[in-house]
Amino acid sequence: MSVKVMGVTSGRKNSNSEILLKEALMACEEAGAEVTMINLKDYHILSCTGCTACTKGMSEGKNVGCVLDKKDDKKKIMDVMLSQDAVIFSAPTYDLMPTAEYLMFAQRSLSYETAFLETIGAIEHKDRVAGLISVGGSTRAWQSMALEGMQATMFTTDMKVVDMILATRVPGAAQCLLDDELIARARKMGENIMKAVATPPEERGWLGDEDMGWCPNCHSNALVLGEPQWDGLHYPVECQVCGAGGTLEQTEDGKWKFVIQPDGLLKDRTTVVGRARHLEEIGATQGGFYSNPENMKLVQQKLKKYKEKQFKSI
Repeated sequence: MSVKVMGVTSGRKNSNSEILLKEALMACEEAGAEVTMINLKDYHILSCTGCTACTKGMSEGKNVGCVLDKKDDKKKIMDVMLSQDAVIFSAPTYDLMPTAEYLMFAQRSLSYETAFLETIGAIEHKDRVAGLISVGGSTRAWQSMALEGMQATMFTTDMKVVDMILATRVPGAAQCLLDDELIARARKMGENIMKAVATPPEERGWLGDEDMGWCPNCHSNALVLGEPQWDGLHYPVECQVCGAGGTLEQTEDGKWKFVIQPDGLLKDRTTVVGRARHLEEIGATQGGFYSNPENMKLVQQKLKKYKEKQFKSI
């Protein structure tokens, strides 16, 4: 059976995000992969309504799906995407972050939380790998949350990111075609994806640029001060993306590095076990809220004030 690789982009047609994605996919195809590609601009995707039906179902051990599944193309795409061995995503950078079109699609994936669906036996486990491409017109300083924003959408569907590219200073339509090194790097991503797929899941690791990012676990460039979690777990410094915990330590040459402490991967969001801790949190917080009738009664009493209050609109 051939390797199945899918490309998903939210960029302009025949421009930088799509071109770099196609270059990576062509390398996969030449290596024997069965390739599928979509541009989200060709599909109807509704934004999450925040109804919490999917997470409420999870807190009760049920797979209720998404209330919007019959109203747009999300489920049609997901049925194909979750059957892939690898997926490469590409998106433009808007205001430091991935385009809202990409995020709107990705944030609808909560009802497909694979760790939960596997736990209740709704789906079988599948080890998928992913590559991320983010494109912008300036330097990294103006794309500071681009790849990190895309990384944050990988956990829900259990995509192990093995390579990332931050394409900088390509503001013009198809301008990346003037940068031979960037095109070659996109092709290298395709090769890395195929290499990762051919590697046993337990041996798969990072194949991207060695010095990319502060975090040695997910290679993001975003660290934050830690705070006590719902279960009391606390780290001085955390990776904002994967949740790895540790400290900043100064090296002999005066530079700083993020060092993950021995128990620092207890809530590693890149693993099923780490995400399961969050499902426990949902069960404790949301489940505890809905299971107590007095909570709902009190909320309805207090909500009246806000329902009745109306302000001038436009």
